[in-house]
Amino acid sequence: MDSLTLFCTGALLAGGLYWFVCILGPAEQKGKRAVDLSGGSISAEKVQDNYDKYWSFFRRPKEIETAEKVPDFVDTFYNLVTDIYEWGWGQSFHFSPSLPGKSHRDATRLHEEMAVDLIDVKPGDRILDVGCGVGGPMRAIAAHSRANVVGITINEYQVKRARLHNKKAGLDSLCEVVCGNFLEMPFPENSFDGAYSIEATCHAPKLEEVYAEIFRVLKPGSLYVSYEWVTTDKYMGDDAEHVEVIQGIERGDALPGLRSYVDIAETARKVGFEVVKERDLAKPPAEPWWTRLKMGRIAYWRNHILVTVLAAIGVAPKGTVDVHEMLFKTADYLTRGGESGIFTPMHMILCRKPETPKSS
Repeated sequence: MDSLTLFCTGALLAGGLYWFVCILGPAEQKGKRAVDLSGGSISAEKVQDNYDKYWSFFRRPKEIETAEKVPDFVDTFYNLVTDIYEWGWGQSFHFSPSLPGKSHRDATRLHEEMAVDLIDVKPGDRILDVGCGVGGPMRAIAAHSRANVVGITINEYQVKRARLHNKKAGLDSLCEVVCGNFLEMPFPENSFDGAYSIEATCHAPKLEEVYAEIFRVLKPGSLYVSYEWVTTDKYMGDDAEHVEVIQGIERGDALPGLRSYVDIAETARKVGFEVVKERDLAKPPAEPWWTRLKMGRIAYWRNHILVTVLAAIGVAPKGTVDVHEMLFKTADYLTRGGESGIFTPMHMILCRKPETPKSS
């Protein structure tokens, strides 16, 4: 009897461990497993060093503002966080308003489909995804619109992940992924029928530079929509708590500096766009976008235990625990920014490239 009890206990523990390590965690079907967490294009033994390098940018704030430094800064960040994002969040690295009766996945998809509906493209049109990540939005938009979507991301590891997901989804004929800097895109002028960016251009050191590049590659008369991370009219620069929250968001999300909502339309017009529409998609009647972060606290501690165990036994790279902890702290700053109303990740601006150039 004792032997049988011991055997059953051992079997239960082994089964539980297998479930906890090999099955638990993927946020979407065919997503990442915990045992597959990596440092992206960074070799496992250098993940900790690169995490330390990432934080060194914030000890030298003037370098963050230097344009040539930012691409490496952002690339390092996404090597560190891509697998954790995909494992714990899904293939779409952005927020969306909560929708009553809808899952987070459905709300995310509808938020993405709205972007392509706004730019009014037709099946077969060629459109640009500026800062595509691992391609979650790209696939939703391609499936919804039947347009040909070209995504650009600075991170080589994300390119590989996006191409893999595109093929698994049967959408590789509609989705193309290019590795490149969206400040210097490898596309000719007037080559796209539309463009969108979903919470991506916040990584640009100067918004004017990325907007100018998007303007250049769009065909005359085409539309561009962006969901921007900004501070709102409630943000007070002389309020210490406000400053702490915004700086926490910047540190934890590889941002050279959050912009004010008033800067967005002004910048778009400066590079030549006509502003068609502008509004904060996070404002009522939209349901809070940050509830997903608050609901994930239990999952975070569960996942943090798992990451700690995997790092201790050498399955996950050294440094993964620090990265995971950084993201949890950032989630708290994002939540505080949402609850106080001083920050929004979905300030929407819809722009058109004029049919004819404006006379000087």
